[in-house]
Amino acid sequence: MSTDADAGIDTTDETPRRRRPRWVAYVCVIAGLVIVALVGLHFARSGDSKNARDGRPTAAVNTAKVVLADIPVEVDGIGTVTPIDTATIHTQESGVVFALPFTEGQIVRQGQVIAQIDPRPYRLALAQAQGTLAKDQAALVSARQDLARYETLGKLDSIARQTLDQQRQAVRQAEGQLIYDRAAVGTARLNLEYTAVKAPFSGRVGLRQVSVGSYVTPSDTNGLVVLTRSDPIDVQFSVPQGQLDAIRRRQGDTGPMPVTALDQNGQSVLAQGRFSTFDNQIDTTTGTVKAKARFANPGAQPVLFPNQFVNVRMLVDTLHQVPVVPVSALRHGAPGDFVFVVQPGSTVKLVVVKTGPSNNGKTAVLSGLHAGDVVVSEGADGLDDGSKVRLPGQHGAQSGAGGGSEGSGHRRRHQSQ
Repeated sequence: MSTDADAGIDTTDETPRRRRPRWVAYVCVIAGLVIVALVGLHFARSGDSKNARDGRPTAAVNTAKVVLADIPVEVDGIGTVTPIDTATIHTQESGVVFALPFTEGQIVRQGQVIAQIDPRPYRLALAQAQGTLAKDQAALVSARQDLARYETLGKLDSIARQTLDQQRQAVRQAEGQLIYDRAAVGTARLNLEYTAVKAPFSGRVGLRQVSVGSYVTPSDTNGLVVLTRSDPIDVQFSVPQGQLDAIRRRQGDTGPMPVTALDQNGQSVLAQGRFSTFDNQIDTTTGTVKAKARFANPGAQPVLFPNQFVNVRMLVDTLHQVPVVPVSALRHGAPGDFVFVVQPGSTVKLVVVKTGPSNNGKTAVLSGLHAGDVVVSEGADGLDDGSKVRLPGQHGAQSGAGGGSEGSGHRRRHQSQ
């Protein structure tokens, strides 16, 4: 039987030749991993690291330039329109209502008659008091004449001294009675005047509570009508206790501060007024203090109505020439308030800022930014510190409103150079 050795075939190199292709495969795999690692490192070092990890393309954003502007510091709140004076008009004398010479909802003047009570019983009472006064005046004249005669007789020692003293007392009693009668006449005359019920101040009358022919008394609960002073009128609102010092300083420096009353939607201005005063204590349950502002409210159809709810805006101070950014540029997260500032190379930097008051879509930045910085105003969702962005005008991106158009124009000028 023949064998491989007998056939003269050399088999010593057969195994190494079969294993060599496996080592080649291992080398290729390792080389591929190295190449992938190098590519990943390249992306990590570029501004697209986050976008590459998340699998998202470079974000297109709009930008705005940080500028200096004046920002008003305002206190907003909900207020209630409160009349300076409100009175339920009662009659001071009992009687039948003869007339109600007013129209419901009418503006009446101070001293104007708004109700007439039957005056006849009070005229008779006045006449009676005047008659009693006249009688007692005559009695006093007679007593004084008798006293004069008695004094003459007393000088001649022709009358008892006791009689003279009694006559003097009679004169004094008549004088006292005369004082009483004059007071009774005054009371009767005053009661007669009270039958004409007059407005204690100028204002608007409400719905009448009685009718002509009704018998009224001073103890009636509803009275005749309710009268409210409509011009001027107050608005009561609450101010946070943290604003007290600023308001006091401003009031001491410039006098009463302007206050604006707006409708319930906060869109339309109803009236302009002035701050009046604070309450004398802070509400511990809310940490606020009540305040009042006074408004002119003229006309037959005033814009402010008693017990109406309005939005109140009070100018406390003004920040002059501070950096401002659009409200949309501000972000909120674990670091606090922050913005994304555009850096050279179309990357962004996360900058923590301290914000101030806002007005008309702009927010004051008290620290963290400077005039001339460019911030991301739109498209900041998903950005991180160092993310690469596509600015308006790059790769056909459409420029947005506001600061985006400014950034696009700046880049076009740079490219033309």
